[in-house]
Amino acid sequence: MTTTPPTVDVHAHVLLLEVDALVEGLPGHAEAKALDARRNGPDALRVNGPMVGERIPRLTDPFARLAAMDGQGVDVQLVSPSPSHYHYWADEETAEQVHRLAAEATAAHCSTAPDRLRGLGLVPLQHPALTVRVLDHALSLGLRGVEISSHAPGRELSDPAYEPFWSRVEETGALVFLHPFGCTLDERLDRWYLANSVGQPTENAVALSHLIFSGVLDRFPGLRIIAAHGGGYLPTHIGRADHAWSVRPDARSGCAHLPSSYLQRIYFDSLVHDPYVLRELVRVAGADRVLLGSDFPFDMGAGDPVAALRAAGLSDADFAAVRGGTAAALLRKD
Repeated sequence: MTTTPPTVDVHAHVLLLEVDALVEGLPGHAEAKALDARRNGPDALRVNGPMVGERIPRLTDPFARLAAMDGQGVDVQLVSPSPSHYHYWADEETAEQVHRLAAEATAAHCSTAPDRLRGLGLVPLQHPALTVRVLDHALSLGLRGVEISSHAPGRELSDPAYEPFWSRVEETGALVFLHPFGCTLDERLDRWYLANSVGQPTENAVALSHLIFSGVLDRFPGLRIIAAHGGGYLPTHIGRADHAWSVRPDARSGCAHLPSSYLQRIYFDSLVHDPYVLRELVRVAGADRVLLGSDFPFDMGAGDPVAALRAAGLSDADFAAVRGGTAAALLRKD
């Protein structure tokens, strides 16, 4: 007798009011908020407040979350803190407090329904020396791994200072959910919500390119990285990266293999908002590397992620893998 794997959404967020209270008024917080405001622009800020406010119950109340999951036909969510909780501006002491509290609050939220809610913590990328300790704390609480942004101030994910972190991630089998927050194109994207619609896929592509071209994925082949938003622009434009690697020695100096081959070493969520792009993502990465994702419960997410997946017209086997078969195996404790 065969059993149908659960439907698993790997891209769902929780808003941690405890973290917001901890950082309010601290030195550096106001400056970080001002930078975020400049990057997004006034029109986006006017929309964001009411949009988030209307979603507070689903972002904070696990029972409201479970009811919404039932309505979507989702059995399990991998819950990660809202990226607004990264707080990469914080000093070492504050950063450790913030990230430990984020892990504890996320674990408490998920403990309401441990068979349906699995959680991720955060690590302070701005302080590489803290990352291993904070990762271990998150794992000790039963969380499945951590969520990170595409970069920290002054550091890319290829920075050698992160080598101990990547080593520990590989050793523990922790999941790393790569979810950008903010875009270094800054005010160039401050209108028409370009900071999100263009900025997010750009940041995904840049961050993944650093991991590929620097050789991080060669040195740590066991990493289990999930890239939000389908990996951004990279999977559908990987041919240009392959060409650069093939003809230019400077592009080939860091990684051992053709860039497109590394797409089979990364996991991607399905949130690309286009069935044809989703089919291409499955083609280049493999159905066993694409996972259902909704960005629950934000407006840039998929209100019916299973229907969005079905629209791609995948084979039955590929549909089953993306809908939850692969993610269920990833989330299973060894």
